[in-house]
Order: sequence, then structure tokens, then C-alpha cells
Amino acid sequence: MLEKIANINGAVNGFVWGLPMLVLLVGTGILMTALTKCFQLTHFRYWMKHTLGGIFKNKKVTEHTDKEDRQISQFQSLCTALAATIGTGNIAGVAAALATGGPGSIFWMWITAFFGMMTNYSENVLGIFYRRKNEHGEWSGGAMYYLSDGLGNKKGCKYIGKTLAVLFATFCVIASFGIGNMSQINSIAVNMNSVFGLPMVVTGVVLMLIAGLVIVGGIKRIAAVTEKLVPFMAIAYVLGAIVIVVFNYSQIVPAFAAIIKGAFAMKAVGGGIVGSGVRSAVTWGMKRGVFSNEAGLGSSVMVHSASNVKEPVQQGMWGIFEVFADTIVVCTLTALAVLTSGVMDLNTGAMISQAEKTALVSESFSVVFGPAGGAFIAIAILLFAFSTTLGWSIYGTKAFEYLFGTKATIGYKVLFVVFIAIGATMKMELAWDLSDTFNGLMAIPNLIGVIALSGTVSTITKNYIDRKIKGKDITPMYSAFPVIQREQEEKVEAEKREEAAV
Repeated sequence: MLEKIANINGAVNGFVWGLPMLVLLVGTGILMTALTKCFQLTHFRYWMKHTLGGIFKNKKVTEHTDKEDRQISQFQSLCTALAATIGTGNIAGVAAALATGGPGSIFWMWITAFFGMMTNYSENVLGIFYRRKNEHGEWSGGAMYYLSDGLGNKKGCKYIGKTLAVLFATFCVIASFGIGNMSQINSIAVNMNSVFGLPMVVTGVVLMLIAGLVIVGGIKRIAAVTEKLVPFMAIAYVLGAIVIVVFNYSQIVPAFAAIIKGAFAMKAVGGGIVGSGVRSAVTWGMKRGVFSNEAGLGSSVMVHSASNVKEPVQQGMWGIFEVFADTIVVCTLTALAVLTSGVMDLNTGAMISQAEKTALVSESFSVVFGPAGGAFIAIAILLFAFSTTLGWSIYGTKAFEYLFGTKATIGYKVLFVVFIAIGATMKMELAWDLSDTFNGLMAIPNLIGVIALSGTVSTITKNYIDRKIKGKDITPMYSAFPVIQREQEEKVEAEKREEAAV
């Protein structure tokens, strides 16, 4: 049965992740980069100041809402989104890309991330602009809402928008069991078994119980956990990877040279790049890049939309930072740790080590840290992957809510938790392939929505720049809905009065 599923999924996966899909993904990012006048570069200092800088200087960024308020802070929304994106894709995904696509795959991962910053930005801008509140007082936003209320309001597109919204939500629910659950838990179970000898079923049951306690508590409880977990795990892993690279500093320049040569299948000193050349590097780099930062999937926008932020562009900038931190920083450090540690021949791109995926990264860390390196990576996988599972439970819940209503989400949460135990013992290759397939299926309706509403993103961005950067006195664009627009305007005015009084 599993073999038949694998064969069918392989055919679908090959179709979904063919050249047209990769062109659509990168093309959308290029379009949004052009329409926003290369915002990720031209306003680099500005968005850094109002994201990373804001964590330390602006209390509104980290300020928690009241217990009765179902919104979460901007920092919590970022941590929850990063919890879902910084996962096995940053470790196993990067290693798999290197092993299969060669060092050149990292270059194409960077390209995907650069343009993906503006795709993610656009998703978040649209998510905030078209979000609404559910019966529990929580903000609900995401691709399904800007497809139905944005694209659906264009002339002749009512049914197209609603159909695409339903398709996206359906794919998202299914994908949450793959990319957000089984593939993550499987990676944890495999590593805990190989490093500590812990039976995979035991790992699955323990994680199922812990996840159940957190997930049932809803978005505020998940955000409270990820707010503490994500900064700790990300900083610890980044510092560990930096130590590896510094220890092997003499290989840094050759590593970058191998990445550039491999990206274009150039002849290296010791022979040709192993693999199927440019196509393999491009495909694996882009697939693993999307798997890692999820730009274009329309996933993280669902938790970004739950933020207490009022400006769509402000949350859009958090989307840029999310991709930057996930891929440009974490994935690059993973790649450099592997490439500088001697487990791969930098001249040919051939694997010297027989290890694969997470074991490849473990071996790289062991070069410096000895046996503790493997344990470090096993724990990193545990924290990264488990936090991804928590984040994706929100995505699946919001998609399920769109399809069946708020009250029905408890059934989804129970099923999601049960699948954690199943994922621990599932065949790893199948779990990863299923993840790739439904990633691609989610991306198709979402990217159609982003492209169709690209003019709206451009208008909102120009409005924000004119007001906040150029100082023009014009009406802000907070929401597509007049009632929410007025509410947000009143809140902003109230905040200004409070600040003036202080």
C-alpha cells in the first residue's frame, strides 16, 4: 500500500515541482521585487530597524496583549512563524540539497530566498489587509481570505477566488500533516534513535503528549512557548555553526567557490561537478529553499495575521526578516559547516562521507565537538522540528476553520496530535516526498492570488512609504473592510493621545 502511495506521489511530485512551478515561485518574487522597487534592498536599514531593532527599542513589538485579548504580539507572531520555518529543512534539507544537488544548490537557495523575501512580504501585507475576526475574537487571515475577498471581488472572479480559497485551505490541512507533522517528527525519532538509542515509537508517544498539552491551548499558548523556545534554539545553533566555520576558516573561500561553480556546473580543478549539473542544483536548491522558508506557500501569513499590528507593511517587513533569518543566515551557516568540515570534496562536489541528511551535519559538528556534536544536532533537530510542528498546527487549524467553522477545529487538533505518533515510525523518504508535493499544491493558488493582487500590495506599500518615510499627510490603508479600517484608525489616534499625554 505504501509503495503504491509512494509511486503516485512521485508522479504528482514530479509534475508539481517541475520547471513551470519553479518559474512561478521565483517569477512571483521577481514581480513583487520590481513593483515595490526592490524594497528588500532599498529599504534594508529601515526594515531591519523596525524588525530586529524594534525587538530591543520598541516595547510595542514585544508587548503582550491582555489575557482576554486573543491577539498576539508582533514578536510572538515572528517567533511562531520562525518556529514553523526553522525546522528540519535548515539541517536535513540543506544536507539533502548538498548531497543530491551539489554545492551549487546553495546558490539557488539564496536566489529563492532573495526574491522569496518579497513574496513573503506580499503575503503578509495581503494577510493583514484582508483579515477578519472569528467568533472567539481571534484575527483570521491567510491566502484563503485574500483569495475569496480580494481576488473574488475582482470583476468576473467571484467563483474563481472562492474555489481557489477552498483548494488552498484543503491543501494546507493535508500539508500540515506532512511538512508540519510527520516529516518533522520522523526526523526527531530517527535522530534520537541513532544517537541515544531511544525507540522511535517512544519518541512519538512522548512528543504526542507534550504537543497535545500545548496545541489544545490555542494560538496564545503556542505563541507563549515559541516566544521562549525559538530565540534560544536559533542562537544556540547559529553559534555552534559559526564555531565550526571559524575552526575550518581556511576552507571558507573554497566553499564559496564550490557553491558558485556548482551553481552553473562549471568545471572544477579536480573534475566535473557530480550530479546532473545545473538542473539538479537549481531544482534541489529551490525545493529545499521553499521547504525551509516557505515563501510562496502562504503558510506563515496565517500566524502573522494574528498579530496585534495595525500596519500591513509593518507585518510585511517581519515576513522579509523571517526569510532572511531562516535561509540567508541559518541555512547558509549549515551549508558552510558541512562544506568546510571536509565531508564533501569541494573540487568535484562528490561526497566523501557516506552519511546522509541530518547525519551529514552531525558528522560536520563532530569534527570540532567530537561525539558531543552528534548529540548537539540531535537536540537541535528535536527543538527545531518540534517547534515547527507547533507552528504548523496553527496553519492547519486556521485552514480547517475556514472550511468547517471555528467549533470544528477541536477535531482537527486531536487528529493532528495523533498523527505525531504515526509520523515517528513512518518511512522517512515518503514523509519528505509527501511534504514536497503538498507544498507545491499549496503554492499554486496562493501565488495566483499574490500575482492577481500585486497592484494592491504595491499601492499599500507606496501609501506606507509616503506616510512613514516621506512624511506625507494621507489616509493610511489598514484594511479592505471599512469597519475594521475605522476601528484601527481610532486605535491609532487613541495611542497618539496617550503618548502625547505621557
